[in-house]
Amino acid sequence: MLEELRISSLGVIDSSTLELGPGLTVITGETGAGKTMVVTALGLLLGGRSDSGAVRTGASQARVEGVVSAGGLADFRTAVEESGGAIEDDRVVLARNVSAQGRSRAWVGGASVPVATLAEVAEPLVAVHGQSDQHRLLKAGAQRASLDRFGGADLAAAAEEYAGLWAELIATERTLAEVVGSARERAREADQLRFGLGEVEAVDPRPGEDVELAAEEARLGYADTLRTAAEQAREALSSDEGATDALATTSAARQALDGVREHDATAGELADRIAEVGHLLVDVAGDVASYAAGLDTDPARLAGVSERRAALTALTRKYGETIEDVLAWAEDGAKRLLDLEDTGGHITELEARRDRIRGELGALASTLTSLRSEAAARLGAAVSDELTSLAMPHATVTIAVTQHDAPVPERPAGPVIQVDGRWLRAGSHGVDDVEFLLAANTGTDARPLHKGASGGELSRVMLALEVSLAETGSVPTFVFDEVDAGVGGKAAIEVGRRLAALARASQVLVVTHLPQVAAYADRHVVVHKSSDGSVTTSGLVTLDEAGREQELSRMLAGVEDSDSARAHARELLETAAPERACLPEGQGRG
Repeated sequence: MLEELRISSLGVIDSSTLELGPGLTVITGETGAGKTMVVTALGLLLGGRSDSGAVRTGASQARVEGVVSAGGLADFRTAVEESGGAIEDDRVVLARNVSAQGRSRAWVGGASVPVATLAEVAEPLVAVHGQSDQHRLLKAGAQRASLDRFGGADLAAAAEEYAGLWAELIATERTLAEVVGSARERAREADQLRFGLGEVEAVDPRPGEDVELAAEEARLGYADTLRTAAEQAREALSSDEGATDALATTSAARQALDGVREHDATAGELADRIAEVGHLLVDVAGDVASYAAGLDTDPARLAGVSERRAALTALTRKYGETIEDVLAWAEDGAKRLLDLEDTGGHITELEARRDRIRGELGALASTLTSLRSEAAARLGAAVSDELTSLAMPHATVTIAVTQHDAPVPERPAGPVIQVDGRWLRAGSHGVDDVEFLLAANTGTDARPLHKGASGGELSRVMLALEVSLAETGSVPTFVFDEVDAGVGGKAAIEVGRRLAALARASQVLVVTHLPQVAAYADRHVVVHKSSDGSVTTSGLVTLDEAGREQELSRMLAGVEDSDSARAHARELLETAAPERACLPEGQGRG
């Protein structure tokens, strides 16, 4: 439940705080005073679209804050905590800023969140109805949604399951159409893959083979140069021609130090180290000689290596930078080829899945129709009863649940399904069209709302529908923005009485211009407008009993000092007093 609404720099409202409570709260005021700014503020708090034009002239930003009592709202508490917000003393502060440049920011329980998150958290708290909602009620989709909302958990579960299956059917049929339609492209891709895999298979490369062959080709191509260098190195280490070489020089150095070993131990250590060098030189000289002897020119092997490298290069030019990449491509290509070659099997599988889903949808659609028909009878009776209390004693609302037959298709496809032996047009909601019909008087034919209802009748039908739906406990707070337009006299009194009745189960906030409705309020707030000649400002004031009498007299007569209007206002308040006194214990009047 909303406990408080704070508005700053929004439209004509500079800064105001609206204290709310249980029961019925009405907001009244002169035309242009800014009553609808309260509804605009609530819309922002529910994550609605922001409009920089709503920011008060001269202000940098508009701000709306709402204090929500979280008691008994388990889902709301969970949503707040998941968004990172805090719950303090069982209360949550929701906030929204809109800058004059159009930027918007939102907070939930002190945590900055995207506006979409604010909408997800706050939207289930409040149902807002304005005059535009009367036109929304004329749409078939809105009427079906109202019926489904009234139908309860079983209907909601069936509708959700059906919608999920419908989405699966659409995806399956789309994939099937793509597979069938792309058969030529798939065949062309399969041929290209077979050719490529054949090339790789013919060469049969090994991982790392390209690197190994590159090294071997370089060695074979420079065999003579390498042999000459090796022989020169061996001669320098150990000469066959008697020339001074590394071994001879090292031996002379060792002998020189050995001759003075007895005079200094360090000289002996150095002589020993030189001896070790000599042994290493002997080993290296032998290895160099072996290397030189093994470097034979092999033109045939060189040609074979070059040819093999050319074959590998042809593969890497087409299928990957390295042989490892080529092998990976071949592995993936083989899997893809299996899939492409199994097009017929894939089509068969998709057709079987399609037929299974269509069968399940047909059974679910039949269940939905039964549940909706049963709910339609109950809701029609409930709304008709409410209309009796809204000064339409002879009005009857019936709800028609119908289907449209479709031609028998050559093959199941598109927005049609078979239900109980009939081919029917279908959609994500099922096969049912839901239409509210109104017979305003005894003996008249029931007609669709958009054909048979006046503005005032439509207002009462919508209010009767909301009162009936309130029993489902869908939202804790209802907001009505001048939904009593076109209503007057006795009907207006009955509208006030039914709003008061709705307020026994839910918090109700009403923006109204009818004194007959305002008289039933538990809390009466008036929007006062003032001007200094250049700037107009509006503020919210909660009235006491004397203030209510004065405001009602103004609404009745257009003036505040009319004795007859005051008398009429007192009479209205006295008439409404019993209804206002019917609040549950602890819900006092404002």
